[in-house]
Amino acid sequence: MRYQHMAHWGMFEVETHDGDVSAVHPFRGDADPSPILDNAVGSVRHRSRVAGPAVRRGWLEHGPGPSDRRGNDEFVAVSWDELTELLAGELQRVVDMHGNRAIFGGSYGWSSPGRFHHAQSQVHRFLKMLGGYTRSVHSYSLGATGVIMPRVVGTHWKLFARATNWDVIARDTDLMVCFGGVPLKNTAVNDGGTSNHPTRGALDALRARGGTVVSVSPLHDDLHGAAERLAPRPGTDVAIMLALAYVLATEGLADRDFLDRYCVGYDKFEDYLLGRTDGIAKTPQWAAALSGLPAETLAALARRMAAGRTLITVTWSLQRVRHGEQAPWAGVTLAAMLGQIGLPGGGFGHGYGSMNEPGIAPVPYPLPTLFQGDNPVGDLIPVAAISDLLLRPGQEYDFDGRRLTYPDIRLVYWAGGNPFHHHQDLGRLRRALTRPDTIVVHDPYWTPTAKHADIVVPSTTSLEREDLSCTRNDPLLVAMHAAAPRFADARDDYDTFSALAHRLGFGDRFTEGRTARQWLEHLYEQWRGFVLADDARVESPPEFDEFWVRGHVRMRTEDELTLFEEFRADPQRNPLRTPSGRIEIFSADIDGFGYDDCTGHPAWFEPEEWLGGPRAQRYPLHLIANQPKTRLHSQLDHGGVSQASKIRGREPVRMHPDDAAARGVADGDVVRVFNDRGACLAGAVLDDGLMPGVVQLATGAWYDPLDPADPGSMCVHGNPNVLTADVGTSSLARGCTGQHVLVQIERFDGDLPPIRAYDPPVIRTR
Repeated sequence: MRYQHMAHWGMFEVETHDGDVSAVHPFRGDADPSPILDNAVGSVRHRSRVAGPAVRRGWLEHGPGPSDRRGNDEFVAVSWDELTELLAGELQRVVDMHGNRAIFGGSYGWSSPGRFHHAQSQVHRFLKMLGGYTRSVHSYSLGATGVIMPRVVGTHWKLFARATNWDVIARDTDLMVCFGGVPLKNTAVNDGGTSNHPTRGALDALRARGGTVVSVSPLHDDLHGAAERLAPRPGTDVAIMLALAYVLATEGLADRDFLDRYCVGYDKFEDYLLGRTDGIAKTPQWAAALSGLPAETLAALARRMAAGRTLITVTWSLQRVRHGEQAPWAGVTLAAMLGQIGLPGGGFGHGYGSMNEPGIAPVPYPLPTLFQGDNPVGDLIPVAAISDLLLRPGQEYDFDGRRLTYPDIRLVYWAGGNPFHHHQDLGRLRRALTRPDTIVVHDPYWTPTAKHADIVVPSTTSLEREDLSCTRNDPLLVAMHAAAPRFADARDDYDTFSALAHRLGFGDRFTEGRTARQWLEHLYEQWRGFVLADDARVESPPEFDEFWVRGHVRMRTEDELTLFEEFRADPQRNPLRTPSGRIEIFSADIDGFGYDDCTGHPAWFEPEEWLGGPRAQRYPLHLIANQPKTRLHSQLDHGGVSQASKIRGREPVRMHPDDAAARGVADGDVVRVFNDRGACLAGAVLDDGLMPGVVQLATGAWYDPLDPADPGSMCVHGNPNVLTADVGTSSLARGCTGQHVLVQIERFDGDLPPIRAYDPPVIRTR
């Protein structure tokens, strides 16, 4: 029998055998299914599953408190009743002694695409009813963008959810200039699931019509198909954009009417651009010295951009570096100078090739949503500041124009996600995790995060439960059928939180008297009401029982969408949500904050981690730690597709043959990648499509320290976050900066240590 299901990387049908997934079959309507669907095979009963409730021995025997044994201690199996009592008692102790602001509800990560069993929704609803918690804001993917773009164009989510459709781009764009390319591997996934992958076909259609794509990236495979490829020194995209803007400004190619009517602050930016404020004109020659691209190439590209319908795109990766606010801001400014924002096929786009969302027509209805309520606690941190939060209680810090203080966290509650994938400088993170009294983790697998917990709650995977799936940019609402029985003693997070809520006195409020199936029916009927109220609906959605049998319902989508089209048509009636109502090339608010690492207009700031700086003398290779093509982040790293990419069990690191030869490294060798923060082992793959001096090591290999007792120990599996710096993008956003890092590489000639990443810790019974 086949069961219909949805994952972040696609809709599919599941075949099972002996309680596990034996085969997957992509949805027939998917134009370009993702191969990483096959990672689901064997995932339900994998040896890394958490079989039952477990408590770290040191915490169980000595009680809550700081401990350097996390990640290097055995666990004790307990019953569900005992776990509920221990956890409820500890939550109540922390609230009574320290207040709710001493609880950090981390829970950052993709978890499940389901609308009800989404781990973050469940844990945040629970903690809010408990009285609140310190929260995180924004994301590792878009930490800088989430702060800068609302100040520049008045929105963040519209840049993705209401981006210009791929069909419009394929039909109307003459020149698509892609900073960071349009990596197809990233378009395999969407955070609420996806039923179709149109990017490859759209790029093919654009080129078939005569359009041209230019990829500005040091990685040759950051763009599918025929394209002009410019390979700059990594980290110099803003300098390139400024040089292009300089040509537009000095050769009379900038659209002054658009800048005057739709923007504010261009004159101040131009003063900087032409060198009137700092004495440095941002000429193509200036940018050539920084980027390594010929000045003539940059000047010619600027002229071509002004000669036809041009779309400027910036991937999310470019803002995951120091001063990451600058690349999207400069991209918007460059597009504004061309005067094509709001025109079909022209303007600006952010995130094409970063996820399977930008370019896909949105649905006009609210999604089925589990109501979480309000958080009575006002304390917050930018999501990438978790180590600072734990290590610096009481310290003040700047964030988005405010002066905030890190609270004193005593309990970390994590459900959904793996910070050992997302966070930087894992040695520092491990030291930070020694400080709280208690760390609670819900997880289906013994991830590095679970191994560093005090209380481990075994969660089901989405394949073991029923749910609804949909996203704001996919036309299908999907019934996710349970494909396998629950593994061992695992439970749905909803069951766990229901039991805890009853024990703590608010169970009826948390459950509202509904079972999980009844919640699905309730959320479906809530959504169905929105659709029935739509006079332009495609069809009336059926009752829940019929929907569950049918498997999915198709919704109306908003096609022919052009980003900021309404604003361009009438900026007075459709102002942007900025202080001026217009595009803020110069932001008086940001300028007024007085930050020395983020000024009032887009600007070039020299990075610390780049080949043009003094640090490169010691670490002469620029490592790009980008998203993997064989899995989503670290999810199902033990799956067949992910494992097939490994070199002798290690994550592959790509090197140019010249860089490898200079170090005596051959294809397939195991190498040591290192800097002054840490080291990891990886398997060398030689690739002449990379620039010399640039290496690439994807994120997502489960952290596997050679010595679990040593926070600075080498990761033997290939997690690049032992190398990356734990610093924010700037004082404005404090976003993640894990995309770029300088390293050295040498061949590893010692005995290869075993891979233990997927092995459970020692678990004793009492």
